[in-house]
Amino acid sequence: MDKFIINGGKKLQGDVKISGAKNAAVAIIPAAILADGPCVLENVPIINDVSIDLKILSKMGAEVKIINNNTIQIDAKHIKDSVVPYEMARSMRASYYFFGALLSKFNHAKVSMPGGCDLGDRPIDQHLKCFKALGADYVIEHGLVDISAKQLIGTQVYFDKVTVGATINAILASVKADGLTILENAAKEPHVVDLANFLNSMGADIMGAGTDVIKIRGVNKLIGTRYSIIPDQIEAGTYMVAAAATRGNVTVRGIIPKHLEHITSKLRKTGVTVNEFDEFVQVIGKNEPYDRINIQTLPHPGFPTDMQPQFAALLTIAQGTSIITEGIFDNRFKYVDELRRMGADISVDGKVAVIEGVPKLSGAPVKAADLRAGAALVIAGLSTQGKTIIEDIHHIERGYEDIVKKLRLLGADITKKTRYESDSIGKAL
Repeated sequence: MDKFIINGGKKLQGDVKISGAKNAAVAIIPAAILADGPCVLENVPIINDVSIDLKILSKMGAEVKIINNNTIQIDAKHIKDSVVPYEMARSMRASYYFFGALLSKFNHAKVSMPGGCDLGDRPIDQHLKCFKALGADYVIEHGLVDISAKQLIGTQVYFDKVTVGATINAILASVKADGLTILENAAKEPHVVDLANFLNSMGADIMGAGTDVIKIRGVNKLIGTRYSIIPDQIEAGTYMVAAAATRGNVTVRGIIPKHLEHITSKLRKTGVTVNEFDEFVQVIGKNEPYDRINIQTLPHPGFPTDMQPQFAALLTIAQGTSIITEGIFDNRFKYVDELRRMGADISVDGKVAVIEGVPKLSGAPVKAADLRAGAALVIAGLSTQGKTIIEDIHHIERGYEDIVKKLRLLGADITKKTRYESDSIGKAL
């Protein structure tokens, strides 16, 4: 099994360039199905989830060309089938964006129930509610959702709760529907806005993305386009917290500072220095203990749930009692047991974690339970004295491009051992 081996205790120093946003890319790539001509996507992160998306498109008949490391061309004109390969789709949650794109293109979509990180109950009822309101019917059999419509008609949808996935799927499904669709209580995340901007560059008519009311007037045709994906705010935040946890000095480049406001604010409250510029931030840790803080995760523009585990890793070595309240997912504290292995003092009651700061953590063998939990363990390992071995790193590689290379350039002692290398080591011992 592949693993990361980290010899901690080294201050991170230098510059790191942030990749394109995972959460935007996994929505924009399926959206390219809607174009009548080729789409060229720039700043595409080379991560596992993106690779799965591209494999799905290729398997369905799209022409996918790698122009350079982070630029790809997608020509979906040869896609005739609206069925997504089962095994590929079930390996990632964002595969459900093929529902909206295929339904919009073909008035039919057949996709497996989504997989991905286990963060508790994440039903797709709000997605299905929107599809039905637009005029589609669906059946769920043998793990597959089969959705079809004679014609999609613009409508008004009120989401029962704020949901990024359903908001994006509703945009995809309604962009070519007949008439006006109004989405109320819509998600406002930056990647929702990025998808809308991408579709508008193709000729869509979407207004209000980034607010809680989005209006989509259906169009008959969408054309190919060239588009650059926004920087990944969560990757940026992860390196910012890693710089703080190792008491280093790191410049995080190629970012949109406004997307990082809550992350920057919370870091400053712990005592970290964050200097903000037009397209980069400088994060400077301190040698004294960090101050305790409280965090509650909320839908955007609140504190992002995807940064909660990383901050928990930092707060384990802060002075005093910090409280994290998870306001989005039911099962986001699975990393706590692993941090306890490293000496953290954390207790969890439902959606609340109470963190008593300790002077330092110690290296230990741990496992990544999900993507952001894995990032938290990397941060903890970097901050400790001693060796940390992280297993199940496929979760981490779903969302972080070249994480080992980027951390090594910052001075970290981190290596990736493949299954073959690990077996060889075991036999040698």
